[in-house]
Amino acid sequence: MEPQPDGKADSVTETLPRWARRIAEQELAATLPRRWSHSQGVARQAALLAAVAGPDDGLLVAAAVLHDVGYAPRLALAGFHPLDGARFLRDEHRADQRLVRLVANHSLALLEAEERGLRGHLTREFPMLDDQVLVDALIFCDMTTTPDGMPTSARNRVAEIVGRYGADTLVGRFIQRARPEIDAAVARTEMRLAAAGSQPRQGYWPLR
Repeated sequence: MEPQPDGKADSVTETLPRWARRIAEQELAATLPRRWSHSQGVARQAALLAAVAGPDDGLLVAAAVLHDVGYAPRLALAGFHPLDGARFLRDEHRADQRLVRLVANHSLALLEAEERGLRGHLTREFPMLDDQVLVDALIFCDMTTTPDGMPTSARNRVAEIVGRYGADTLVGRFIQRARPEIDAAVARTEMRLAAAGSQPRQGYWPLR
């Protein structure tokens, strides 16, 4: 799958994952290096799920590396990174609609949008993608990667988020509320990967 044209002469020759990496790196590497490390780790997890994503494996890797792009300071207009990231991809890059919707709704973002009073904006602009396999897989990738980009368990990831933000903060409340759905999505993805019974596909994610 190729990205939609984004006004750059070389964009039509890139695979979607490589295009996504380039955009994410431009926005995050210099200003938020730890967030960039996390995003790369999430993408590495996504590359291991080729057997689950099937023909959409490139789309999953692209969504994984771009899922937190809305944290970039110049993009943080609404102050809610899934919405800011999705608007950026839609408006500046005319990105693939499914990619934009995955970024907008990654990791139960709708529940956090409710806490922020932004549910209506999110659902009107970026309806949830009707593909449970991809939605679950992106949750799995994000929730099994530490802030520094290392693999972890979903249990430890949730605990780290609660500890970092505080149990009574907006993010702390959201992630505790989302935990049962996170656990369910991770379990479903693990079951799909086990059922696929194939080796992870190599070569999608260029490491440096």
